[in-house]
Amino acid sequence: MARIQPFTHETLSTLLALSDRLNLSLYMPAHRTFPERSQDPIRFKNLVRQLEGLLEQHAPEAPRETVLAPFHELLDDQSFWNICPESIAVFAGAEHFIVLGLHQPVRELVFVNSHPYLKPLLRLAPVADRCQVLCLSRDSVRMYEGTAQQMQEVELPAAVPTRLTDALGEELTPRNQQGHPDGFSGGGERGDPMMHESGGGGKQDEINLDRERFFRAVDKAITEHCSRQSNLPLVLVALAENQAVFRALSHNPFLLPDGIEQDPATLQPAQLGAACASVLRKRHDVALDKAFDRFGVALGQGTVGRQLPEIAEAAAEGRVALLLVEAEREIAGTIASSALSREAEDTGKIHSDDVLDELILAVIRQGGEVVVVPPERSMPTETGAAAVYRY
Repeated sequence: MARIQPFTHETLSTLLALSDRLNLSLYMPAHRTFPERSQDPIRFKNLVRQLEGLLEQHAPEAPRETVLAPFHELLDDQSFWNICPESIAVFAGAEHFIVLGLHQPVRELVFVNSHPYLKPLLRLAPVADRCQVLCLSRDSVRMYEGTAQQMQEVELPAAVPTRLTDALGEELTPRNQQGHPDGFSGGGERGDPMMHESGGGGKQDEINLDRERFFRAVDKAITEHCSRQSNLPLVLVALAENQAVFRALSHNPFLLPDGIEQDPATLQPAQLGAACASVLRKRHDVALDKAFDRFGVALGQGTVGRQLPEIAEAAAEGRVALLLVEAEREIAGTIASSALSREAEDTGKIHSDDVLDELILAVIRQGGEVVVVPPERSMPTETGAAAVYRY
């Protein structure tokens, strides 16, 4: 059976390295239940036929049988279709065949080009974000790491206390003390005259004090031995009360402002990943807002591009710091810029079934940032792309 790879940011790096050679890209939504699932191989077969036509059109000299053989093998692999995820993306060439499992819906798309078709994957970037997940109760801690698609528990460094007793040891506050904070009796709460007595806080106060001491130790150890080592965002999973206490004393710069207010003991890894996806998606929405704000500021400074030819030339010169691209739009055409593809160096022009994807590749190659704008957000231009220039 074909190996289904998860979609990660490392996947994008792998696909970028496959540029400047023949690349076939196929995206397809799938189904998990009958009777719809039985139709998936038929739809896949139709998409492969479209690829055959595009090969004949764009690369008639390509070894068609060699390139298409893995697609036909996948079509006949019943075990693959029995476990097929919500969507798949397949990338193939003379020397590679990669099947990605995607847990978000995609549109049916096929492309033949000199590089993998990346725009749908970039739109799904929040799902590929890796994070660390701190599962915290008042007396224990666990850590998970991964993406929304694949979350695994990790072994914490020895320096991180995983239990209350590990952090406090013999310094646990005795639970047999009576009274209230500041040494006053409960008489005052009933309206009786306040009576001072020895013994300090009550049992619950001492439990809360130990929780704070435990959380401080956990925060310090996680920050030093986990977060600063991985540089990954940290999602906190804890009951609302514990969330409030931990956040009030935490100094971890990687801790995300939004967490999962639930008892971590009730969540399986798959549920944990789904919950984290919501947190990371909100984080991505904030980043999208900041990208639009950057464009607004640059617009006032006159350092933006709105037309595709000028954006292409700026990308060729390495001047595009940020590129916004409309997710659900493909624009076929020709752009006069050799930087968009090394194939175009002799002619100075390249024709593409989606010029926007060529812009994406060019900007990434020059170290720029690319943000694919989902359909629920309005683009600041009518051309399908908007750029913020470095100068």
